Amino acid sequence: MSTSLEQLEHRGQCLCGSVKFVARGKLEAPTACHCSQCRKQSGHYWASTSVAEKNLQIDGSDNVGWYQSSEKVQRGFCKHCGSFLFWNPATRDDISIAMGAFDTPTETQLALHIFVADKGDYYTIADGLPQNEQ
Repeated sequence: MSTSLEQLEHRGQCLCGSVKFVARGKLEAPTACHCSQCRKQSGHYWASTSVAEKNLQIDGSDNVGWYQSSEKVQRGFCKHCGSFLFWNPATRDDISIAMGAFDTPTETQLALHIFVADKGDYYTIADGLPQNEQ
């Protein structure tokens, strides 16, 4: 019996397990963001995929803190362990999820680097994937 894309489930959690999530459906190919905000919050660049908010179930949502990092975006993190988990744009009905927070195989591959003009000087992007300056 084959599994439809709607039945796919990708589970993940923060470092301490206070926030757990299930993303339903096929995940979009991840993007690596090298902007200064993502680098400062994550400690390096941040790779994420996006899902429709209606396809994301968060258990322990009361443990998610939200930081309004700009007029248009808030960033979600675990209030206990500090894991950076979500990037939520106010103008869209999807939410980005940190690839590193997934527990199960994601069945996807990194597709693109963005904000490479802001990348740190301590690393080189040499994987051959497309790179957008902004």
